[in-house]
Amino acid sequence: MYLMRIGAPGAEKPVARIDDETYVDLSDTVTDFDERFFGSGGLDRVRPLVAERVAAGRVARFAGERVGAPFARPHQILCIGLNYRDHAAESGMPVPDEPILFTKSPNTLIGPNDDVRVPRGSTKTDWEVELGIVIGRRTAYLESVEEARDAIAGYVVVNDVSERGFQLERGGQWAKGKSAETFNPAGPWLATADEIDDVLALDMWLDVNGERRQTGSTKTMIFDPYFIVHYLSQFLVLEPGDLINTGTPPGVGMGLTPPTYLRPGDVMELGIKHLGVQRQRVVAPR
Repeated sequence: MYLMRIGAPGAEKPVARIDDETYVDLSDTVTDFDERFFGSGGLDRVRPLVAERVAAGRVARFAGERVGAPFARPHQILCIGLNYRDHAAESGMPVPDEPILFTKSPNTLIGPNDDVRVPRGSTKTDWEVELGIVIGRRTAYLESVEEARDAIAGYVVVNDVSERGFQLERGGQWAKGKSAETFNPAGPWLATADEIDDVLALDMWLDVNGERRQTGSTKTMIFDPYFIVHYLSQFLVLEPGDLINTGTPPGVGMGLTPPTYLRPGDVMELGIKHLGVQRQRVVAPR
Protein backbone atom coordinates (compact mmCIF):
# COMPACT_ATOMS: atom_id res chain seq x y z
CA MET A 1 0.00 0.00 0.00
CA TYR A 2 0.85 3.63 -0.42
CA LEU A 3 -0.43 5.72 2.49
CA MET A 4 -1.04 9.46 2.20
CA ARG A 5 -2.60 12.25 4.25
CA ILE A 6 -4.32 15.05 2.33
CA GLY A 7 -5.86 18.30 3.47
CA ALA A 8 -5.02 21.42 5.45
CA PRO A 9 -2.32 21.30 8.16
CA GLY A 10 -3.77 19.75 11.27
CA ALA A 11 -6.82 18.43 9.42
CA GLU A 12 -5.27 15.87 7.08
CA LYS A 13 -7.39 12.92 5.93
CA PRO A 14 -5.82 9.41 5.84
CA VAL A 15 -6.06 7.76 2.41
CA ALA A 16 -4.46 4.96 0.41
CA ARG A 17 -3.04 6.08 -2.93
CA ILE A 18 -4.03 3.86 -5.86
CA ASP A 19 -2.31 5.84 -8.63
CA ASP A 20 -1.53 9.44 -9.54
CA GLU A 21 -5.23 10.23 -9.98
CA THR A 22 -7.17 8.12 -7.46
CA TYR A 23 -7.22 7.07 -3.83
CA VAL A 24 -9.29 5.16 -1.29
CA ASP A 25 -10.62 7.27 1.58
CA LEU A 26 -9.90 5.61 4.94
CA SER A 27 -11.04 8.42 7.21
CA ASP A 28 -14.19 6.55 8.23
CA THR A 29 -12.15 3.74 9.77
CA VAL A 30 -8.76 5.32 10.56
CA THR A 31 -8.31 8.34 12.80
CA ASP A 32 -4.77 8.97 11.56
CA PHE A 33 -1.60 7.21 10.50
CA ASP A 34 0.04 7.62 13.89
CA GLU A 35 1.65 5.69 16.72
CA ARG A 36 -1.62 4.02 17.67
CA PHE A 37 -2.37 3.00 14.08
CA PHE A 38 1.02 1.41 13.41
CA GLY A 39 1.32 -0.13 16.87
CA SER A 40 -2.09 -1.84 16.78
CA GLY A 41 -1.72 -3.67 13.49
CA GLY A 42 -3.34 -0.94 11.44
CA LEU A 43 -1.57 -1.88 8.23
CA ASP A 44 -2.92 -5.42 8.32
CA ARG A 45 -6.42 -4.16 9.12
CA VAL A 46 -6.71 -1.70 6.25
CA ARG A 47 -4.98 -3.74 3.55
CA PRO A 48 -8.03 -5.96 2.80
CA LEU A 49 -10.32 -2.96 3.18
CA VAL A 50 -8.43 -1.05 0.49
CA ALA A 51 -8.60 -4.03 -1.87
CA GLU A 52 -12.32 -4.43 -1.19
CA ARG A 53 -13.08 -0.77 -1.88
CA VAL A 54 -11.02 -0.73 -5.07
CA ALA A 55 -12.87 -3.83 -6.32
CA ALA A 56 -16.18 -2.14 -5.55
CA GLY A 57 -15.18 1.05 -7.35
CA ARG A 58 -15.20 3.05 -4.12
CA VAL A 59 -12.35 5.34 -5.12
CA ALA A 60 -12.04 9.12 -5.16
CA ARG A 61 -10.04 11.41 -7.40
CA PHE A 62 -7.37 13.78 -6.20
CA ALA A 63 -8.54 17.36 -6.71
CA GLY A 64 -5.47 19.44 -5.93
CA GLU A 65 -5.62 18.99 -2.17
CA ARG A 66 -2.56 19.84 -0.11
CA VAL A 67 -0.46 16.73 0.57
CA GLY A 68 0.67 16.40 4.16
CA ALA A 69 3.37 14.20 5.59
CA PRO A 70 2.09 10.61 5.16
CA PHE A 71 2.12 9.97 8.92
CA ALA A 72 1.34 12.10 11.95
CA ARG A 73 4.01 13.70 14.11
CA PRO A 74 6.16 10.81 15.37
CA HIS A 75 7.38 10.14 18.87
CA GLN A 76 10.90 10.85 17.63
CA ILE A 77 12.93 11.59 14.51
CA LEU A 78 16.30 9.84 14.57
CA CYS A 79 18.99 10.60 12.01
CA ILE A 80 22.08 8.81 10.77
CA GLY A 81 24.98 11.06 9.79
CA LEU A 82 27.63 10.48 7.13
CA ASN A 83 26.03 7.25 5.88
CA TYR A 84 27.39 7.57 2.32
CA ARG A 85 31.15 7.35 1.80
CA ASP A 86 31.26 10.05 -0.86
CA HIS A 87 29.22 12.44 1.30
CA ALA A 88 31.61 11.90 4.20
CA ALA A 89 34.47 12.75 1.84
CA GLU A 90 32.85 15.97 0.60
CA SER A 91 32.20 16.94 4.23
CA GLY A 92 35.86 16.41 5.09
CA MET A 93 34.97 13.84 7.75
CA PRO A 94 36.13 10.25 8.22
CA VAL A 95 33.87 7.34 7.32
CA PRO A 96 32.34 6.23 10.64
CA ASP A 97 32.99 2.79 12.11
CA GLU A 98 29.52 2.80 13.65
CA PRO A 99 26.41 4.80 12.73
CA ILE A 100 26.50 8.42 13.84
CA LEU A 101 23.21 9.15 15.61
CA PHE A 102 21.58 12.51 16.20
CA THR A 103 18.01 13.59 16.84
CA LYS A 104 15.75 16.04 15.07
CA SER A 105 12.78 17.70 16.70
CA PRO A 106 9.53 15.92 15.69
CA ASN A 107 7.83 19.28 15.10
CA THR A 108 10.06 19.84 12.07
CA LEU A 109 7.79 17.46 10.10
CA ILE A 110 5.88 19.07 7.21
CA GLY A 111 4.32 18.01 3.93
CA PRO A 112 6.40 17.29 0.83
CA ASN A 113 5.38 20.49 -0.95
CA ASP A 114 5.15 22.88 1.99
CA ASP A 115 7.44 25.91 2.22
CA VAL A 116 10.81 25.53 3.93
CA ARG A 117 11.61 28.53 6.10
CA VAL A 118 15.15 29.81 6.59
CA PRO A 119 15.67 30.29 10.36
CA ARG A 120 16.65 33.61 11.89
CA GLY A 121 20.38 34.23 11.76
CA SER A 122 20.95 31.55 9.15
CA THR A 123 23.56 31.92 6.42
CA LYS A 124 24.11 28.22 5.65
CA THR A 125 20.76 26.47 5.19
CA ASP A 126 21.40 23.29 3.18
CA TRP A 127 19.51 20.44 1.50
CA GLU A 128 19.73 16.64 1.90
CA VAL A 129 17.59 14.08 0.05
CA GLU A 130 17.26 10.96 2.20
CA LEU A 131 15.45 7.67 2.54
CA GLY A 132 13.24 7.64 5.62
CA ILE A 133 12.30 4.50 7.56
CA VAL A 134 9.02 4.41 9.48
CA ILE A 135 8.89 1.95 12.38
CA GLY A 136 5.91 -0.42 12.52
CA ARG A 137 5.98 -1.77 16.08
CA ARG A 138 7.52 -1.08 19.46
CA THR A 139 11.06 -2.36 19.13
CA ALA A 140 14.01 -2.85 21.45
CA TYR A 141 17.02 -5.16 21.62
CA LEU A 142 16.45 -6.92 18.31
CA GLU A 143 18.50 -10.11 18.26
CA SER A 144 19.41 -10.02 14.58
CA VAL A 145 19.47 -7.80 11.52
CA GLU A 146 16.87 -10.10 9.94
CA GLU A 147 14.44 -9.28 12.75
CA ALA A 148 14.68 -5.63 11.80
CA ARG A 149 12.83 -6.29 8.53
CA ASP A 150 9.65 -7.12 10.44
CA ALA A 151 9.93 -3.93 12.51
CA ILE A 152 9.74 -1.62 9.47
CA ALA A 153 6.33 -0.32 8.38
CA GLY A 154 7.61 1.35 5.22
CA TYR A 155 9.73 3.95 3.50
CA VAL A 156 9.39 7.61 2.56
CA VAL A 157 11.27 10.47 0.89
CA VAL A 158 12.60 13.04 3.35
CA ASN A 159 14.54 16.26 2.96
CA ASP A 160 16.82 16.55 6.00
CA VAL A 161 17.17 20.33 5.78
CA SER A 162 20.16 21.54 7.82
CA GLU A 163 21.71 24.81 8.99
CA ARG A 164 25.43 24.10 8.75
CA GLY A 165 26.60 27.05 10.83
CA PHE A 166 24.30 26.06 13.69
CA GLN A 167 25.21 22.39 13.24
CA LEU A 168 29.00 22.57 13.02
CA GLU A 169 30.16 25.97 14.27
CA ARG A 170 28.12 26.60 17.41
CA GLY A 171 29.32 23.71 19.58
CA GLY A 172 27.25 21.01 21.21
CA GLN A 173 25.09 18.58 19.30
CA TRP A 174 24.07 18.56 15.64
CA ALA A 175 20.40 18.85 16.66
CA LYS A 176 20.77 22.64 16.79
CA GLY A 177 21.35 22.75 13.05
CA LYS A 178 18.63 20.22 12.25
CA SER A 179 15.59 21.25 14.25
CA ALA A 180 14.35 24.58 12.89
CA GLU A 181 10.68 24.73 11.93
CA THR A 182 9.89 23.15 8.51
CA PHE A 183 13.25 21.32 8.40
CA ASN A 184 11.82 17.83 7.70
CA PRO A 185 9.55 17.61 4.63
CA ALA A 186 8.30 14.03 4.22
CA GLY A 187 6.23 12.25 1.57
CA PRO A 188 4.27 12.38 -0.65
CA TRP A 189 3.48 8.82 0.38
CA LEU A 190 4.63 6.07 2.69
CA ALA A 191 5.29 2.90 0.69
CA THR A 192 4.76 -0.13 2.90
CA ALA A 193 7.78 -2.41 3.07
CA ASP A 194 6.21 -5.06 0.82
CA GLU A 195 6.00 -2.53 -2.04
CA ILE A 196 9.79 -2.14 -2.25
CA ASP A 197 11.53 -5.09 -3.90
CA ASP A 198 15.05 -3.96 -3.02
CA VAL A 199 15.49 -1.05 -0.64
CA LEU A 200 19.20 -1.02 -1.55
CA ALA A 201 18.54 -0.22 -5.21
CA LEU A 202 16.63 3.05 -5.03
CA ASP A 203 17.87 5.95 -7.16
CA MET A 204 17.64 9.37 -5.50
CA TRP A 205 18.12 12.94 -6.70
CA LEU A 206 17.70 16.60 -5.75
CA ASP A 207 17.58 19.80 -7.83
CA VAL A 208 17.86 23.41 -6.69
CA ASN A 209 16.31 25.95 -9.07
CA GLY A 210 16.28 23.33 -11.81
CA GLU A 211 19.97 22.45 -11.45
CA ARG A 212 20.87 18.90 -10.42
CA ARG A 213 22.76 18.93 -7.14
CA GLN A 214 22.45 15.40 -5.79
CA THR A 215 22.43 12.10 -7.65
CA GLY A 216 22.80 8.88 -5.71
CA SER A 217 21.48 5.48 -4.83
CA THR A 218 20.74 3.64 -1.62
CA LYS A 219 23.16 0.95 -2.84
CA THR A 220 26.08 3.13 -1.68
CA MET A 221 24.91 3.37 1.93
CA ILE A 222 27.53 2.41 4.50
CA PHE A 223 24.90 1.04 6.91
CA ASP A 224 21.74 -0.36 5.31
CA PRO A 225 18.22 0.17 6.73
CA TYR A 226 18.04 -3.23 8.42
CA PHE A 227 21.40 -2.79 10.10
CA ILE A 228 20.37 0.70 11.24
CA VAL A 229 17.13 -0.47 12.86
CA HIS A 230 18.88 -3.38 14.58
CA TYR A 231 21.69 -1.12 15.75
CA LEU A 232 19.45 1.61 17.13
CA SER A 233 17.34 -0.96 18.98
CA GLN A 234 20.36 -1.76 21.15
CA PHE A 235 20.44 1.81 22.52
CA LEU A 236 16.83 2.99 22.68
CA VAL A 237 13.23 1.91 22.28
CA LEU A 238 11.78 2.56 18.83
CA GLU A 239 8.09 3.40 18.95
CA PRO A 240 5.50 2.71 16.22
CA GLY A 241 5.48 5.58 13.73
CA ASP A 242 9.01 6.76 14.60
CA LEU A 243 10.97 8.15 11.67
CA ILE A 244 14.63 7.39 10.91
CA ASN A 245 16.43 9.55 8.34
CA THR A 246 19.19 7.37 6.92
CA GLY A 247 21.71 9.83 5.45
CA THR A 248 22.32 11.61 2.17
CA PRO A 249 24.47 11.07 -0.95
CA PRO A 250 26.98 13.72 -2.10
CA GLY A 251 26.03 17.05 -3.60
CA VAL A 252 24.95 19.05 -0.57
CA GLY A 253 25.60 22.78 -0.61
CA MET A 254 28.32 22.51 2.02
CA GLY A 255 30.33 20.26 -0.30
CA LEU A 256 30.25 22.50 -3.38
CA THR A 257 33.11 24.78 -4.45
CA PRO A 258 32.41 27.40 -3.33
CA PRO A 259 29.82 26.25 -0.77
CA THR A 260 26.32 27.24 -1.87
CA TYR A 261 23.35 27.60 0.43
CA LEU A 262 19.61 28.17 0.17
CA ARG A 263 18.11 31.62 -0.06
CA PRO A 264 14.50 32.82 0.00
CA GLY A 265 12.96 32.26 -3.42
CA ASP A 266 14.94 29.10 -4.17
CA VAL A 267 13.03 25.96 -5.14
CA MET A 268 14.07 22.44 -4.19
CA GLU A 269 12.77 19.41 -6.08
CA LEU A 270 13.77 15.91 -4.99
CA GLY A 271 12.69 12.31 -5.20
CA ILE A 272 13.45 8.63 -4.73
CA LYS A 273 12.44 5.82 -7.09
CA HIS A 274 9.05 4.33 -6.10
CA LEU A 275 8.62 6.90 -3.32
CA GLY A 276 7.55 9.99 -5.24
CA VAL A 277 8.69 13.58 -5.66
CA GLN A 278 8.77 16.64 -3.40
CA ARG A 279 8.88 20.35 -4.22
CA GLN A 280 9.58 23.09 -1.68
CA ARG A 281 9.86 26.84 -2.00
CA VAL A 282 12.32 28.49 0.37
CA VAL A 283 10.91 31.45 2.29
CA ALA A 284 12.40 34.12 4.52
CA PRO A 285 12.68 33.95 8.31
CA ARG A 286 9.63 35.03 10.31
